[in-house]
Amino acid sequence: MVGNHGVIDLPHKSLAELAKIYGPIMSLKLGQKTAVVISSPALAKEILQKQDLAFSTRSIPNAVHAHGHHKYSTVWLPVADQWRSLRKALNSNIFSGNRLDGSQNLRQQKVQELIEYVGKCCQEGIAVDIGSAAFKTSLNLLSNTIFSIDMADPTQDSVQHFRHLIWQIMVEIGKPNLVDYFSILKKIDPQGIRRRLKSHFGDTFEMFGRLIDERLELRRSGKSGAENDVIDILLNISEENGEINRTHIEHLCLVCFLPFPPSINSIIISF
Repeated sequence: MVGNHGVIDLPHKSLAELAKIYGPIMSLKLGQKTAVVISSPALAKEILQKQDLAFSTRSIPNAVHAHGHHKYSTVWLPVADQWRSLRKALNSNIFSGNRLDGSQNLRQQKVQELIEYVGKCCQEGIAVDIGSAAFKTSLNLLSNTIFSIDMADPTQDSVQHFRHLIWQIMVEIGKPNLVDYFSILKKIDPQGIRRRLKSHFGDTFEMFGRLIDERLELRRSGKSGAENDVIDILLNISEENGEINRTHIEHLCLVCFLPFPPSINSIIISF
């Protein structure tokens, strides 16, 4: 009934030991789900390079069904027309080499602000919370890229609510969820993970919605400057060809912010 959970303690070690006995391809039962484990470099190369399309669709955690996130996120969408349209919009207008080169000055500016903040703390004999300072710098870099605003003043604690939301979303998505292994439990959500994510997603989308509404109002009044940031690009695409709508934009913003708490570790190490 519970599958092979009992033989998997530390997955990276347990699966390596099992592979010595059962070979490079193993089938395990995780609750009611079947998982195929590939542990050979040659087979992994075959799957990831030559059969990537067949293996590209992810198993969607029940938790990300909150607010229908799995229907709009490029992370969870299957490889189909909608996924291709969103991916094309992102790669052509946001993650292209020219766009990344164009944001070099912004990155330098935010790093300089961090250095100045640390220098000021040193002069005043104030202890620096490197994790918090790096988080605020990363948040401002990302929020300027997307919305052309600072969402966190390095000297203030205004970032705490948004930081809490993003961190809680990452925590909830990363938790082992019984519903993912026993689908019969999805209606009752015994651990409350989907329920909490629904609340966190709702608060985050409300925040994004206010920023989008402000930008739309500026565009309607003709007062919008030449920001040409991510929001402007996505709104232009939405108005020109309808490939994406307001809901897509909000979920894309969430996807852009989600990877960023784990990246703080690398920032701190580099520091």
